[in-house]
Amino acid sequence: MDIVKWNRDNLDPFRELDRIQDEINRIFDFPRISETEGIFDRAFSPAIDVVENADNYTVRCDLPGVEQKDLQVSVEGDVLTIKGEKKYEKKEKDARYYRNELWEGSFQRTLSLPAGVDANKVDAELKDGVLTITLPKKEEHKPRQIAVKSV
Repeated sequence: MDIVKWNRDNLDPFRELDRIQDEINRIFDFPRISETEGIFDRAFSPAIDVVENADNYTVRCDLPGVEQKDLQVSVEGDVLTIKGEKKYEKKEKDARYYRNELWEGSFQRTLSLPAGVDANKVDAELKDGVLTITLPKKEEHKPRQIAVKSV
């Protein structure tokens, strides 16, 4: 493969980006998004934050419009799974949509848990569209303060 200086006559940079994307997808066996699909047409995966402090890990998951009854949180072994569905009930049948970016449908997010999580004491709370999952650490995995003696 030769390195070619780009100019308008010999190379379309966007076609080259498509070629590179196809190569990456082929190497990693990713499905290609077709020309008729957009980036927002993919399956929804909610954004999360994972924070550690001395006593626990906290997972915050952004789920606007998801109701508590449509949400499942489970821990199996060292895997945390968040499943749910957002139902959008106010679609107007005779209306003409110029933009339709609000997502609807089901989703699933799984995370590997760090060693030392006490799976029997996991707590989950949904408030204002944010799911907060508290994963307490087992006592033997919590940091201990050791008193220093003066001799």
